[in-house]
Amino acid sequence: MEKPKLGKPVICSTIVFLGTLAFSCSVAAEFKKVKAKDMKLDGSLCSLPRSSAFGLGIAAVVCLSIAQIVGTSAVCIHSGDNKSRRSRIVSITLLVLSWISFGLATILLAAGSSMNAGQPYGKGWINGNCYMVRNGVFLGAAVLIVPTVVFTVQWERRSTIACTHLDEEAGRDHQQREVIKPR
Repeated sequence: MEKPKLGKPVICSTIVFLGTLAFSCSVAAEFKKVKAKDMKLDGSLCSLPRSSAFGLGIAAVVCLSIAQIVGTSAVCIHSGDNKSRRSRIVSITLLVLSWISFGLATILLAAGSSMNAGQPYGKGWINGNCYMVRNGVFLGAAVLIVPTVVFTVQWERRSTIACTHLDEEAGRDHQQREVIKPR
């Protein structure tokens, strides 16, 4: 009797957990970001304090990055004849969409976080000027986290790793990885 394989549910659960954590951190960062009332002016120089949105944004980027890497690198691609053309196109589309939404969410989170890292007098964020995150930047990232997680989980669901040891008689003693036909 074979043991049930727990790899796929564990990977999908990890992706969903980390995605939920990234979403929560992103929403919390929206409410904790630096506000205009926090800006201090000294003549033409300005200063903004560091806010907790910085840490929350970084945490969201880290969680989302780990989820994306776990979800998309846990699959080996095998160009066998057992995959239909349509199924391959759907899988590639899911992979590309997950990376696009991941990239956009990461850009929003990174920019928003860096603006909340604190901007001392005369240094600012860019060219010595103080910049604040606009309303909705972290929420926009949170919205993009959802399709990233959905596309990554669907990619993971459609692809299965089967690791089997090759026959010792064939002269190969390493593991062979192949993708089993998607559902």
